[in-house]
Amino acid sequence: MSDRAALLKGIRVWLVCFVVCLVLSGATAFPLVHELRWTEGALRALSVPEHLPGPAAWISRVREGLDTADADYPFLLYGTDWLAFAHLVIAVAFHGPYRDPVRNVWVVEFGMIACAGIIPLALVCGPVRGIPFWWSLIDIAFGVFGIVPLYLVRKKIKRLEALGAPTVPPAPVPAR
Repeated sequence: MSDRAALLKGIRVWLVCFVVCLVLSGATAFPLVHELRWTEGALRALSVPEHLPGPAAWISRVREGLDTADADYPFLLYGTDWLAFAHLVIAVAFHGPYRDPVRNVWVVEFGMIACAGIIPLALVCGPVRGIPFWWSLIDIAFGVFGIVPLYLVRKKIKRLEALGAPTVPPAPVPAR
């Protein structure tokens, strides 16, 4: 396998992994009410509240809030539907770098900026919304873990670009 082919394969594998995680992260925002009920039940079954009362109490509080919102103000959960949709739309954007990494490296850089942006968002909005600091650290971890594969992809794209890899030609326009 040539260097170019190996780089392209590595880029695509990392992009697929990133997109799968992004889609899963987004898809889990749709059924939040049911997920929190299931999570709370699983935590109780595993006796987690006895060992980690703080996190277990937080999960219960969030579940109660979601249950109340779902019962009395279901339109509030529409915001999480948009969050999920945004994850899915952003995932689609990574088709560009998958198809032509050199020409679409900007999408990877945009993703890196978005991952970095999670940190100030969690540190500023978390306390404003009453989110425990340890939960903000979990949110920050998504940005940190998200930027790692994108950083590796960007490095590979820059190496591919240095090899003088041709860009994918535009799709032909059908004759009229």
